[in-house]
Amino acid sequence: MTRILFAFTLLLLLPFSLMSQVQPTDAKSILEGIENRKKLAESSVLKNYPSRNVGPVIQGARIVDIAVNQNNIKEFYIAYASGGLFHTKNNGISFEPIFDNVGALTLGDIALAPSDENILYVGTGENNSSRSSYAGSGIYKSTDKGKNWEHIGLPSSQHIGRIVVHPEDPNTVWVASMGGLYSDNEERGVYKTTDGGESWEKTLYIDDKTGAIDLIIHPENPNLIWASMWERKRYAWDFVGNGKGSGIYMSTDGGENWSLSMNGMEDDEFTGRIGLDISQSNPDILYALIDYQKETKKEKEEQEGLAPADFLEMSVKDFLKLNNEDLDQYLKDNSFPEKYNAVNVKKDIESGAYKPKALSDYLGDANQALFDTDVKGSVIYKSTDRGATWQKTHDYDLSGVYYTYGYYFGEIRVATQNPEIIYVMGVPIVVSRDGGKTFNRTDSIGDVHVDHHAMWINPEDEEHIMLGNDGGLYITYDGGATWDHKNSMSVGQFYTVNVDMEKPYNIYGGLQDNGTMVGSSRTVPNVRGRWESIFGGDGMFVSADPRNSDIVYVGFQFGNYFRINRESGKRQYITPKHNIGEDRLRFNWRTPVVMSQHNPDIIYIGAQKVYRSLNQGDSWTALTGDLTNGAKEGNVPFATITEIAESPLKFGIVYVGTDDGNVWLMKEGQSIQKINNNLPADLWVSSIHPSEHDEATVYLSMTGYRNDNFDNYVYKSTDFGKNWTSIAGDLPQESVNVIYEDPKVAGLLYIGTDHGLYTSFNDGENWQHMGAIPNVATYDLIVHPRDLDLVVATHGRSIYVTDVQPLHEIAQNKENKLVTFDLDDIRFSKNWGEKSHPYSKEYLPKMEIALYSDANKNGKVKIEVLNEEGKSLSSWEEKLSTGYQSFEWNCKIGDDFISKGKYELKFILGKEEHKEGFEVK
Repeated sequence: MTRILFAFTLLLLLPFSLMSQVQPTDAKSILEGIENRKKLAESSVLKNYPSRNVGPVIQGARIVDIAVNQNNIKEFYIAYASGGLFHTKNNGISFEPIFDNVGALTLGDIALAPSDENILYVGTGENNSSRSSYAGSGIYKSTDKGKNWEHIGLPSSQHIGRIVVHPEDPNTVWVASMGGLYSDNEERGVYKTTDGGESWEKTLYIDDKTGAIDLIIHPENPNLIWASMWERKRYAWDFVGNGKGSGIYMSTDGGENWSLSMNGMEDDEFTGRIGLDISQSNPDILYALIDYQKETKKEKEEQEGLAPADFLEMSVKDFLKLNNEDLDQYLKDNSFPEKYNAVNVKKDIESGAYKPKALSDYLGDANQALFDTDVKGSVIYKSTDRGATWQKTHDYDLSGVYYTYGYYFGEIRVATQNPEIIYVMGVPIVVSRDGGKTFNRTDSIGDVHVDHHAMWINPEDEEHIMLGNDGGLYITYDGGATWDHKNSMSVGQFYTVNVDMEKPYNIYGGLQDNGTMVGSSRTVPNVRGRWESIFGGDGMFVSADPRNSDIVYVGFQFGNYFRINRESGKRQYITPKHNIGEDRLRFNWRTPVVMSQHNPDIIYIGAQKVYRSLNQGDSWTALTGDLTNGAKEGNVPFATITEIAESPLKFGIVYVGTDDGNVWLMKEGQSIQKINNNLPADLWVSSIHPSEHDEATVYLSMTGYRNDNFDNYVYKSTDFGKNWTSIAGDLPQESVNVIYEDPKVAGLLYIGTDHGLYTSFNDGENWQHMGAIPNVATYDLIVHPRDLDLVVATHGRSIYVTDVQPLHEIAQNKENKLVTFDLDDIRFSKNWGEKSHPYSKEYLPKMEIALYSDANKNGKVKIEVLNEEGKSLSSWEEKLSTGYQSFEWNCKIGDDFISKGKYELKFILGKEEHKEGFEVK
């Protein structure tokens, strides 16, 4: 197997000449960002502004750990990679989020204190090293089962591999810290506290590139601890998942001192991530799961027909002698563009347009075409003497477990009652019942999702297992023969979002490892409505044709896009291809595909070039050359286009952004212009939004996430990008993923960051935290042009929908102390105040009244009920707080309920009076 790691894939205005390299954010700044976000959330005028979650829930999302109360196994905790922490007391029938808006929502590991079920430790920052593994802010502790939380240190740990709590002393804790994903830092290794987190000691440290990924403790002797260290680093263009720093270490004195424990193992620079587990029934037995990344090469066996290697040294004379049928078959088998055939390719070769070797280069590295390249990947070792010596358990390669994604996996579990039963988690989950000699799948029944990351095995019943993977939570009571999917939580990891023009409109979105889904905007999770999967892979950009929503443009990672007809089931691959002799196209993990707002037959797509199709993707024209700074050598496509944004006001005005910091302006009929002027260098362009109110105005966000830089970089230009001004205002320092201007109100802005959603009423001078949405990574935004809903795609908590019409009222009435909003009509019932049964509650009407106040928090508003003639029927007062607020009215006039008819509510605050009408029908 060829080794392909499908990996990942502003500061206020400083002197930009000094910003040639993006610096990682330090611990102090991380904590300041959290504190500033907290203050902004508390003071926000929109902290009570409503938003509704519409799911989906059917697909689940990536789980990284499971912690069970051993005194009551119906109570357990589920940690999501980017969706937070959930708690159940009824064996998974219902769950409650208990870690929202606490520091960082991304999690690496959790641990319950064995001696005190009330104490829970949470390590933030995902322990997998994928392209969307968000950094955390250290360790948190709760002493009341998650009702309250305290930050207890290690803010620069960024990614926590494992937490182990002493079996008898809940204040003694060991933590495996991975450190930064994209940068070198020293807060890596194993840490220990004996005072519940008030102080920490780093007891095992290798270097600033090697972190601790796993920890296990002897169940009977807590002085015996084993740790696995992992040397790894991501770049935007490369991932190195192995190194000399990787290894297993053992401590015999409670983690104070450590010694290398890899006798019998391959131990060199090819050692990657290591997972550990210890048998509870026989603690002398340990297992280690090692990702071993040494490449092996062998010459490819000869095959029938032409092969890429055949063209490496072929002369023009010999090429022209090739059989046309054989050459046509080669072109077809290797997916060359349809325009190429044996006849015209021979003409090109004969004319010198390119050489025969180009037919091999078209497919990649010409020299690599000579060889099959493979890595061992997952290798299992067993120790029967507490780690003193190790023996490999199997005499064949475990292909098809990791593939090449060893950085994404690494968990191994031993059955609690039989040390010969082990589970290995990878793309599938495999089980061995003979100590690792042979393996079988155990996730193939019950439609279990792939990519497994967490497992708990009942100590009293090893056939009772809980499994966490990219599809959520699964439970088995028969050792994996059958599985029950617990998917009641809205925890989808969305990359993108879009809408159609149906009534009611539908929402489309691409999800991590869960394809592309569509669902009604009226969906209520687990109550009504449903979501449907319409495509697979890692879902990316998606657009429905506004003339016929059955025609959808959809795709998966690295630029693989299709035009599908949902009614007929037909699908057409539409991704453009390079010409023979040209550089191969580089597509970003999240390749942008954009439908023109002026003509839905026109589609744009970005590689390192911008392509445009005038016929729904049937054919493409390259509008530009390479817009990046040039490819970098690595195993991740880089120097790619990340954003394409078309002006909604004029066809032909298109902005383009790249992952290496370039921003471009294309105007139809003019040469393309680079518009990086006074922007920082080396940042990833995360979004571009041309204004719907002014042709020359455009908004831009950039991110330093792939440098472990978590500052905010967000700008506005009023001259087509010739000059940029920071509009970060009082926004907390956190990476910005998307900026969006309201289509109806100029200067009303929405921003999605790695930690939530913000709104500005004054074009970025100040920002308001949207309190209804937790501090989850917010990836994409769109306002429905007809219904004026803000649709929010989060990478961890699925989709939220927010009515922005009240925000329009607030933005357009800034001078008022009071802003009131439309009231809903009421349906009259003669049964108001009655009970349908003696044990039922009274059937009572209610009206929700929302308003916005800029008044003092001790102010009061008087509300009068007026009949159709304007006569006052009733009145009362409500206390006001600053900002958006709502309360309920019991619909009574005196002692009686309101009767049918038309009415108004009159709101009086000082000299201001406002009226809103409603009808009781």
